[in-house]
Amino acid sequence: MSGRVSGMDVEASAELSVTVADGVALLEMRRPPANHVDEALLARLADAALALDDDPACRVIVLASAGKHFCGGADLGSGEFVRDRAAAAAGLYRQAVRLFEVRTPVIAAVQGSAVGGGLGLACAADFRIAEASTRFVANFARLGFHQGFGLSVTLPELVGRQAAADMLLTARRVGGAEAVQLGLADRLAEPGLLRETAHDLARQIAASAPLAVRSIRATLRADLTARVRQALDHELAEQRLLWATQDSAEGIEASLQRRSPVFRGL
Repeated sequence: MSGRVSGMDVEASAELSVTVADGVALLEMRRPPANHVDEALLARLADAALALDDDPACRVIVLASAGKHFCGGADLGSGEFVRDRAAAAAGLYRQAVRLFEVRTPVIAAVQGSAVGGGLGLACAADFRIAEASTRFVANFARLGFHQGFGLSVTLPELVGRQAAADMLLTARRVGGAEAVQLGLADRLAEPGLLRETAHDLARQIAASAPLAVRSIRATLRADLTARVRQALDHELAEQRLLWATQDSAEGIEASLQRRSPVFRGL
């Protein structure tokens, strides 16, 4: 990690930076342009966020990404997701559930696209700030497999069951303005002011009584972590089954080749 946390230098990393100022921590993922996630990056992210829970200088976390896109989810065409997709997903989800254990409010500044697991990462936050050009995409059905990252719980909770079904079954892109209408995003920033808008909200929260903020947040999120953990087990089981199908192989290959998939129900 790079930057300063509570006035102390921390170890540099090319993939994640952490800075704290005026009660607000900025966690920035640095895998541009798509900021694909894997178990290692999510572990660093969870470690940093959980450490900030115990930092009295931090009252709110802003989660952001360098480059064009917030997060393109897992890179299905390289690394562990090619060698053993199920094992790679299991590792990813082990770290994902830790993000729901963070006690500090988290605001995601979502630029470009939040796709698949990237959408799941954005939905793990308490708030999402978008621009008109932002795109939220639950593309799993177009890849031929079940959604993951706890979206079975978080997405319907944010937008309602019908809107979640629409997003998941069609895999359509939801722009920033529509995301605000649906409740998927909480603020629509002016072009070029995404992080400033996220920090404005963070400062408003940081100005409230910190013990009260954490107490209120804990009540509102209640059993969310437990429900996400249970959902992740189910999601991974369904993914394992569907990754063995011809349709899933076609969906993933078509995505990597940037063409429309042809599904046959096999």
